[in-house]
Amino acid sequence: MDEALRDNYRFLARYNRWFNQRLYDACEQLNDAERKRDRGAFFGSLHQTLTHLVLADKMWLERFTRQGVVFAALPAQLVALPPGSDYTSDLHPDWADLRRTRAALDEAIEAWTQEMAADFPVSTMRYANTKGVQREHAAWKALTHFFNHQAHHRGQVTTLLMQAGIDPGVTDLVALL
Repeated sequence: MDEALRDNYRFLARYNRWFNQRLYDACEQLNDAERKRDRGAFFGSLHQTLTHLVLADKMWLERFTRQGVVFAALPAQLVALPPGSDYTSDLHPDWADLRRTRAALDEAIEAWTQEMAADFPVSTMRYANTKGVQREHAAWKALTHFFNHQAHHRGQVTTLLMQAGIDPGVTDLVALL
């Protein structure tokens, strides 16, 4: 069972990287003003939605690194957020910087799922959420949320791209099978 869980997260990490590359390539067809234009989405623009994903990924990856397990693939300088950051902070206003950061995170996420110990997904995870509420549950639940959250917001990005006249192409997970 533990190996099947790890294989699942490794597959999701690969899908994550593939999908993000497709979205960022599609976004390159728009100029910076169009990427940053408020399109009425939850986070407003394409840029801010993609920025939110980077911020949330860093927040979750940092939580994973605080579980008493050293993950070489997740160095502090990659996953750390400046104090006071929240899910709407604009830490990467420059498109090229945002894209580089996303690519580095995706590479690290794939490496992290490769190095993850078999028992990590079934270990107990303890952390405080963004409101300071203490949480405790199996790590696989947080891992599942981590990847599901990405898929949720990438779906929003594909809609925003289509509304802007940009077709990101096939993005279904089964396209990787």
